[in-house]
Amino acid sequence: MKRREVLKGLAATTAAMVTTQAVVAEEKKADGEEIVDYLFVQNSGGVSLSDGVLIMKNVATDTVYFSDRPERIAGRFTTQKFVDNWSVGEESFADVPPNAVLSIFDEPEPLDIVVELRNPRLTGDDLIYDVSIIDGEVAATGLASSLFIDVVGRPLTPMSVAGVSRRTARRTTRRVNRRN
Repeated sequence: MKRREVLKGLAATTAAMVTTQAVVAEEKKADGEEIVDYLFVQNSGGVSLSDGVLIMKNVATDTVYFSDRPERIAGRFTTQKFVDNWSVGEESFADVPPNAVLSIFDEPEPLDIVVELRNPRLTGDDLIYDVSIIDGEVAATGLASSLFIDVVGRPLTPMSVAGVSRRTARRTTRRVNRRN
């Protein structure tokens, strides 16, 4: 299944995905190092898309990331850190702009727009991206919205963000299980 098809399917079930943290992700080996693919989610209280500019108004202070089986890693970091790290590393988002699905909650069903993201910047409580429309409306506005950003592979080493999150999650789970 192509990523675009996966993203369209994810957008169709936005509310369920956010609450269940389900995503299609795959693990792969690269140079003997375990790689885990992550999907990022950014939420906002309002959104406008016009003339190739996406403005997520009153964006959440944290960006959520998660993977799927077998690791089931989930975590969050500040949206500012996400923006600051846009161009860090090999094949960064600056080098290879990610695709994303913008899901604008609208009655009776969400409006989904597939975009390519570039040049993120925070201005006050607003997160602004330059975008190219891949599929969907070229202009839209709405209230609550979620942006599902395409997967990016990261090493699953003990000192990576993923490795630290994995250890923390396992320790937390053990503590909870011991109490029960």
